[in-house]
Amino acid sequence: MSLVTILAVAGVVAIAIVAAIAGTYWFLAKRMGVQISSAKREAEIILQEAQKEAERLRKDAELEAKELVFQKTKQADRELTRKRLEYEKLENRVRNKERTLDQKLENCEQRERVLARKEQELEERLQNICKREAELAELEKLARQRAEEISGLTAEEAKRFLLESLENDVRQEAAALVRRIEIETKEQAERKARQIITLAIQRCATEQVSETTCSVLTLPSDEMKGRIIGREGRNIRALEAATGVNVIIDDTPDAIVLSSFDPLRREIARQSLEKLIADGRINPVRIEEVVKKTEREFWEHLRQEGELAALELGIPDLHPELHKLLGRLKYRASYGQNILMHVKEVAILCGVMASELGGDVQLAKRAGLLHDIGKAVSHEIEGTHALIGADLCKKYGESMPVVHAVAAHHNEEEPRTLVAVLVQAADALSASRPGARRETLEAYIKRLEKLEEIAASFPGVEKSYAMMAGRELRIMVKPEAISDAEAALLAREVTKRIESEVQYPGQIKVTVLRETRFVEYAK
Repeated sequence: MSLVTILAVAGVVAIAIVAAIAGTYWFLAKRMGVQISSAKREAEIILQEAQKEAERLRKDAELEAKELVFQKTKQADRELTRKRLEYEKLENRVRNKERTLDQKLENCEQRERVLARKEQELEERLQNICKREAELAELEKLARQRAEEISGLTAEEAKRFLLESLENDVRQEAAALVRRIEIETKEQAERKARQIITLAIQRCATEQVSETTCSVLTLPSDEMKGRIIGREGRNIRALEAATGVNVIIDDTPDAIVLSSFDPLRREIARQSLEKLIADGRINPVRIEEVVKKTEREFWEHLRQEGELAALELGIPDLHPELHKLLGRLKYRASYGQNILMHVKEVAILCGVMASELGGDVQLAKRAGLLHDIGKAVSHEIEGTHALIGADLCKKYGESMPVVHAVAAHHNEEEPRTLVAVLVQAADALSASRPGARRETLEAYIKRLEKLEEIAASFPGVEKSYAMMAGRELRIMVKPEAISDAEAALLAREVTKRIESEVQYPGQIKVTVLRETRFVEYAK
């Protein structure tokens, strides 16, 4: 239903309503005695106004309808224009595609003509090649016959002779190539090994603690010496009996010396004496109580030291008994090198070298840490510390690679794994590096004298000095007696003598100096 129809119906309804109202009003006025004429006039006036209002509404509806029709027509024109433009664009696109297809079709036809021409040329060339191959085959046959006539050999015999000759040449070249590859591989392996070892040493820094068989205990005063001795020596005898340590009291002011081959007992005695001195009550009964208490605390301290060493290296799952044995290594030494520090250093070196070689770092560290565990009880059990340590590791649930590495680090077993070889190398590095182990003064002096004696035994040597704690030997030769070439030979011969006659840790650098001086005086 259109808007005009709605407005017309509304006008008619309005007129009907007004007429109904007028009729009702007239009816009521008549019943109530109102003048009919007045009501008619009012009804006519109302009717006229209603007709005017209806006319006005009709005109407004017509105007609105015309406006709506205009807007719809305008919108339809715009839509038609847009559709026409789209159609034109589509038509242009189709036209362009047709032109492109025509161009491509023309190009394809040209290519077909070119290919047909080239195919014809190739067929002609192929025919010529076939003719030439037939001619070459004939010439080759004639040449073979001529060669057989000249050499007196058949084609098979000539081929066999040529192959044998080539085989000999190739075998010689292959042998030379294999030799060169072996040399290069060996050099590269040695260079890589030195690089890995150097890197491991650079990345490992552990302290070294020198142990002796004596401990010096500082006293607050000389009066304390008498209290430690006690009446008729009762206190000192009780202390020695409880700890197994010799207590030496001499004229040294404010100090006493504790002497024992067992560093554990010596440490227990030292700590017990410190507690007794701090407490002030020194008597045989008190000494026994303090020593027993110190022993309990000391064994717990050893367990904590072993656990701390394992945690420092990232190995937290060791058996508690292995923790105790590791703690005992803190108070044991080999040539002045603290064994706990030594095994920690070996573990670090093993881990670094394993990481460089792509091995199992954790396994290498574990084997390095436990490789000298047998030294904790080697004075109590018969056998080498390597085999004792392997038995302990097996007893406390370590894996077979670790057990094998511990047993093989001194060649009691043949090393069969990478970890075992790494433990051997790291153990040698830690023990032989300068400063790691202490020798006696007499052996040290004898080695230095032996080095200078070997150098002086060669003719042409003027002076020789052992320097850098015996790690370098400098030799000064007479320039008129030895040439530069002979100086190089002298260095090599001295090195061989040292290797065969002297026992030394690490390596010794031999330097031969040949100096020629020319002196003139201006007068």
